[in-house]
Order: sequence, then C-alpha cells, then structure tokens
Amino acid sequence: MGQMMPRPDLELERLVAVRSVVAFKNAETAELKAISQLAQGVFGVARAAVHILDEDWLHIAEQAGLQFQECPRDIAICDRVVVTQNILTVTDLSAHPEFGSLPYVKGAPDLRSYAGAPIELEPGLVVGTFCLLDPHVREYTAAEVDNLQYFATLAGALLRLQKANFTMSLAARELRDAAMTDPLTGFYNRKALDAIVDLELGAALCEKDTFGVLYLDLDGFKTINDTLGHAAGDRVLVEASTRIRDAVREDDVVVRMGGDEFAIFVPRPDSSTLINGLAEKLLHAFRQPFHVEGESVLARLSIGGAIAPQAGADRATLLRSVDEALYQAKKSGRDRFVSRAL
Repeated sequence: MGQMMPRPDLELERLVAVRSVVAFKNAETAELKAISQLAQGVFGVARAAVHILDEDWLHIAEQAGLQFQECPRDIAICDRVVVTQNILTVTDLSAHPEFGSLPYVKGAPDLRSYAGAPIELEPGLVVGTFCLLDPHVREYTAAEVDNLQYFATLAGALLRLQKANFTMSLAARELRDAAMTDPLTGFYNRKALDAIVDLELGAALCEKDTFGVLYLDLDGFKTINDTLGHAAGDRVLVEASTRIRDAVREDDVVVRMGGDEFAIFVPRPDSSTLINGLAEKLLHAFRQPFHVEGESVLARLSIGGAIAPQAGADRATLLRSVDEALYQAKKSGRDRFVSRAL
C-alpha cells in the first residue's frame, strides 16, 4: 500500500471532528468495549475494533480480541473506508493487489479477511471505521454487511454521546474553577480552602507524610488602599501575587483568603527547613517596595506557619495552629515568621 488515497473534499472539516474525538479516546469507554466484544462474538472473528483516523495516524478507540498497536494511516486498510465513505470487505488480503504486501498480512498475525464500515460523527463526516479482522479467508454475506453497518452506526452514536459528555465535563470544570478562583490574582479563593486542606492533609496522613501551611498577611495594605485608592491597592495585590508565585514550588497551592491575606499549602515538605526557607524567601521579596501611582510604598509580610500532623491531624486544629502563629507574628512586630510545631 504505502501511500494514502486522495483525500475527500471535506477532509479539513473531518479532521476537526476527528480531533474532537481523539481528545477523549483514552478515556474508559465501557459501551464501545461492549459493542466491540459483541461484534467479535456475533461475527466470530479474531478482532473487532473501532478505529479513528486523523491526518496521518490510525488511533484505536476500542478493540476486542487480537490486540493491535496504533499505526501510520498509510498502512491502514481503514484508510480506504474513510476516503470512499463506503463499506469495504476483502475475502483474502494476501491475494489483494494493494493490501497483500502489508506487514500484518505478509507476517504475523497473518491476517486474511477484512470488513470495515464508516463511522460518522456528524452526517458526511467519517471519523473512522468499525472493522473486523481475521486470519482466515472469509466472504461476508449481504446480511453480515448490513449488520456491520449497524455496529458502525451504534459506534458513531456512542462517540457523539461521549463527545457531548466530555464537553459538558469540561464546561462544568471551568465553571467550578471559576467559582473557586480569585479573578484578581488567579489564585484559588476562600471557597476552595476546605477542599484543598482535606485533600492534601488526608493524602499526607495516609502516606504517613507531612503537610505544611503558611498564612500571609500583607502589613500596610490598608493604608495603601486608604491613601492611594482601591485601584492602587489592586495593583499592589497583583504584584504581591507575582512575588508569591515566584517564591513557591510548582506543587504548592496558593489561596487568596480575602483582602490582603493569603495561604500557601506545601504538600510533603522534606523538613521544617523547607517551610522556614520559603517563609524567609517571601519575607525578603516583600521587603522590596511596590511602585504605584508614581509612589514607592511598602507592604511587608507577617507569616504564620505549621506542619501537620505535629500541629494538628485535622483541618480545624491545623488551621487554628497556623492562625495562632500568624497572630503571634503580627503581635511580635510584623515582618517576621512565627511557626507552630516545626
């Protein structure tokens, strides 16, 4: 074979549809698996599969029986089905002038018969095939060909349903993220706090590991807001979020608690040294002035910290320990870090 057939006029639109399917093809698909297994049994073949063909590659959405690897489109028999948008049956692949030289026909698994029907995601947009393969020469009856098209139609309906579910899942995730994200800084907001702590603390306790928390309070922020206005205050918060983002690790999670307060959650810190080092890094960063409205202003940090399970093995106890540490930092003169059970 070695080269693909000329592409149909709607190839660009088809590829857009294909990419929407390939985006979720690795998800568990019990329904596609079920109809693949059913087809294998109904037709009595070694393999039944749902194939998706993009510009140059054959993707396997599901397969039953013989397990194949994905392959280049130019050696895929299914390419003919996609391009012609018609069912194709081949009684003996080894005797076929185009397919007889394919590696899986000349060599293992020595395939002989093929039947494939086009799968449409939308009318006229064939994204792949429902195909049958077997190492024995076989001629398909007209009734079997009709049944194969029914399986392809079912596969198309399942792909449409899966695409719709995937799209709705993304939309729901975006809405959830928007509801839990602070629009000014891009950090999580206060609504996300409990879920983050419960998840990370639970994981740490299960793994007999540790979980660090820092509370940050921006000293002097109220004065900036009162004297320069809320717009200037917002610019300070945006710059503050950049300084925090530059200081934390990739796995650390930052929450804007509200106003000028932030929390940093540090999963599995190696030791208290890491928490202390992060706090010192933040203190140093916030000792540099902010430049707003043509003025240079200071907004330094008070930081309280704690590590679970030493400072608390549940959310309420842990966060109370961090809050008490922050209170001590502010009471002791600000621009400092106070820790509990580090």
